[in-house]
Amino acid sequence: MEQPNVIDTVVFESGSRRACMESRLVLDSAGIASHVVRQGGLWQLVVAGRDGEVAVSELSSYLQERQSEKQPVVSTVTKYGGATWGVVGYVTVLVVIGAASLSESSRPVWQAIGRMNAGQVMAGQLHRAATALTLHADIGHLLSNLVFGGVFGWLAGRILGGGVAWLTITSAGVFGNLLNAAMRPAEHNSIGASTAVFAALGVMVAHALRPRTMTNQNAMQRYSPLIGGVLMLAMMGLEGDRTDVGAHITGFLAGLLMGAAAARLPEVWLRSRWFQASAGAIAIGIVVAAWAIAIATAKVSSGASPS
Repeated sequence: MEQPNVIDTVVFESGSRRACMESRLVLDSAGIASHVVRQGGLWQLVVAGRDGEVAVSELSSYLQERQSEKQPVVSTVTKYGGATWGVVGYVTVLVVIGAASLSESSRPVWQAIGRMNAGQVMAGQLHRAATALTLHADIGHLLSNLVFGGVFGWLAGRILGGGVAWLTITSAGVFGNLLNAAMRPAEHNSIGASTAVFAALGVMVAHALRPRTMTNQNAMQRYSPLIGGVLMLAMMGLEGDRTDVGAHITGFLAGLLMGAAAARLPEVWLRSRWFQASAGAIAIGIVVAAWAIAIATAKVSSGASPS
């Protein structure tokens, strides 16, 4: 049995010959001569005494690299307050406007002045991109958007704070409707909060795509949130006789864009109650201002305002 020379240095030992041979390959790649011997029931990797320090350093670096590759990606997502209050605001706005606009007598008037008509939007009535988000065809349509919008909005509120999340979602919903209007024929009409619902999905995907750690990820791991978001969009937003597919897609894309910007806001801003409250107030203000403009400029055949 070969024994290590007294001038040689043992730089690695293990009960596994395979582990010892793996370490030998590491040293071979670094140009350090070594050999494996068995001593006292252990496999030992031996180098010349003059190479001992360098060999130990090479093996240590290799082991540290292996450990870092094996470490799981640790989520560092910070949670913020106001998510529930944000959903309360969303539900309140939709329910109040729904109660006023879903009766047989009031529905035609509200939809005439508030729906997203592509031709009218492109002619300058940009407020319709916001008012249309609050109108619904019937109770079922409203309830569906209350449920899914509430869930997505609450989740977005957890990662951005309730006020910032809903300002981002509302802005993305409006922008999504504007994009949809630009791509549609002039006679196209659209109503419903679903553009904002899918904007909320896009906001969450954009936030999840933002790199937060230095851990190594392959392409599938890195872009899995985007893949998941697109699959959810396909399952929930591309079917149904009355589904406005274009609005769902543009809402999702607008959510990705604005969500990416919101995800980069300073943490000190997102932790600020004043900042969150201000953002939430602006979100509600967008809707209120849009309806104020719609009512002020309404010209229906009867000359009446919605009631």
